[in-house]
Amino acid sequence: MIVALVALALPAALVTFSGCADGSGGEQKETSTAEAMEEWENPGGRWHMVGEGALTEEQIAEFERLKSIGYLSGSTEPPEVSGVTVHDHSRTEDGLNLYTSGHIANAILMDMDGEVLHTWSFPFIDAWRAGPGGELPKSSKASGFWRRVHLFGNGDLLAVFDGHGLIKIDRDSNLIWARFGGFHHDMDVLDDGRIYTLLREPRIVPRVNPEHPILEEFVVILDADGNELQRVSQLEAIERSDFAGLLEGMADRGDVFHTNTIEVLDGRLASKVPGFERGNVLISIRELDNIAVIDMDEGLVVWGTEGPWLKQHQPTVLDGGHMLIFDNGGSRGASRIIEFDPATKQITWVYRGGEGTPFHSERCGSNVRLPGGNTLISETDRGRAFEVTPAGDIVWEYVNPARAGENGEFIASVFEMLRIPPAYVDTWLDVGRS
Repeated sequence: MIVALVALALPAALVTFSGCADGSGGEQKETSTAEAMEEWENPGGRWHMVGEGALTEEQIAEFERLKSIGYLSGSTEPPEVSGVTVHDHSRTEDGLNLYTSGHIANAILMDMDGEVLHTWSFPFIDAWRAGPGGELPKSSKASGFWRRVHLFGNGDLLAVFDGHGLIKIDRDSNLIWARFGGFHHDMDVLDDGRIYTLLREPRIVPRVNPEHPILEEFVVILDADGNELQRVSQLEAIERSDFAGLLEGMADRGDVFHTNTIEVLDGRLASKVPGFERGNVLISIRELDNIAVIDMDEGLVVWGTEGPWLKQHQPTVLDGGHMLIFDNGGSRGASRIIEFDPATKQITWVYRGGEGTPFHSERCGSNVRLPGGNTLISETDRGRAFEVTPAGDIVWEYVNPARAGENGEFIASVFEMLRIPPAYVDTWLDVGRS
């Protein structure tokens, strides 16, 4: 049963934040997430865009609606079980599990048995107070969770408040920096510290629609401190390329792209697929059902394709020359994971779920190919993550224990589960516990 929620009740757990945007000094104070959310309900004043020229009240309303686009933090009726429900020790690929949950702005690191080893937490309202301060944007009310995170080897964490900003915090959840704007969905961090991410802005683009705004999407490169180095318009990158046909069927208003994934290519497929050179960027454009590669130096799409998928997420390049993609709706209303050859478009492996184990996430999802060949899947809408073998056997499963509603009838999303090698965190985290 899918039920639309206006808001998801959040636990009143205490969180600590630093009063300085750079994380240095500042008086420490405690506030509850529930109190913070209560303040959001009436932020006071009026927030509006500037620099867009003279707009009608109807156009302003459209801009505000587009700014508030996000995901429900929990909307699916949950199973009775929770936590780690399957663990076949002989066939899993051991490690630590890092995930973000839709019920609160935090990330959780746990072992294979579900024991929590470390958590990070930093609510949007605290980041806003430490950054620009002043009146909160009304559209930020939906930012009660982190859409994605990146863990650094020293325990620092980069997190996306979907549609509103990026923050970097240390292992003790002290704020290092915060950047606000239309950052959303995903990021990829290079060894030199540069951050590749997605940004969207509501704009009137006359050649698309002179009267109604669209959410124009950009690929943005930031330095290690969150300062912008470069941005490329995805719309322009497609229009000016040999792949302009990818725009066929694009809507003329609203969320026309809904780009949901970004991956910086390492060049391993360059000899096999023209356009996959090192440093180019792979993106997934959900509303057009296509994926594309952008040459950031040229600002052009150099490869793109549709496929047998619908509303897809998380295309990623695999060792051996194939790609993996989360097909949200291309399997008769269910979801599936597809492995395919990008040179020939031939499908080489599919996971569809099995009898008694349905698999479907309408709006989000993630897939990660583990080093030994198993695949770790995040079934976001159902608050579930699980590991399957190449034969499709489920050998590990986790169901989010975070519930909401008067009777716990809703489950919080699991946006992405990642498997982390213990050695990656052994300089700051004691992982000797079994």
